[in-house]
Amino acid sequence: MTDGPPKYQRVLLKLSGEALMGPGQFGIDLDTINKIAGEIKDVHELGVEIAIVVGGGNIFRGLSQAASGMNRATADYMGMLATVMNCLALQDAVERTGLDSRVLSAIEMRQIAEPFIPRRALRHLDRSRVVIFAAGTGNPYFTTDTAAALRAIEMQADIIMKATKVDGIYTADPVKHHDAEMIHQTNYMDVLRRGLKVMDATAISLCMENKMPILVFNLNHRGNIHKAVMGEKIGTLVKEQ
Repeated sequence: MTDGPPKYQRVLLKLSGEALMGPGQFGIDLDTINKIAGEIKDVHELGVEIAIVVGGGNIFRGLSQAASGMNRATADYMGMLATVMNCLALQDAVERTGLDSRVLSAIEMRQIAEPFIPRRALRHLDRSRVVIFAAGTGNPYFTTDTAAALRAIEMQADIIMKATKVDGIYTADPVKHHDAEMIHQTNYMDVLRRGLKVMDATAISLCMENKMPILVFNLNHRGNIHKAVMGEKIGTLVKEQ
């Protein structure tokens, strides 16, 4: 791995709910979440400030339920509650590594999480705590990708690191199209124009307006979070032209 100081001092790590499933079909796999927590500790020890947004797809897939007849807003709120469960599980795993962490929720539930207040979150980061953002934006019709973009901007992060199951952004779905080529670097307008599967259009637009770079990389390769913060060439980087 690259020696020297990290390239990024404050990062927003976006984890999908599916990333916590491990080999399972749903729910939370403890071995997987413990490995993720171990990698977060490794990066934290470099002096990097870490904020995290977690999805809820492993517990509740809001949009598909809405499509089958459930009210969309109701489904989205249920999805937000699923993210809270994931955030509590991740906090438990992170704290078992010896790190201090805080869960801040966009939906107030004081017994288990602090309410999201930007200045409070920034203070936690300044004090070297791992900050975990729960309940998305707190509003229906917005994805956790949009929440990640919003929180990264509010926290003045250097970059959004989106951890996925694939090595980066491809010209087509690499599972379905074996001739799909990986894109190593691109820009926001190209992502929107070509409909590349990175984040939803709202999240990409937010990042574009605020010049927030996005790195898409494979979480399943051990040490990739470390490589990402050190600036090694992994995954796909989306930034200004």
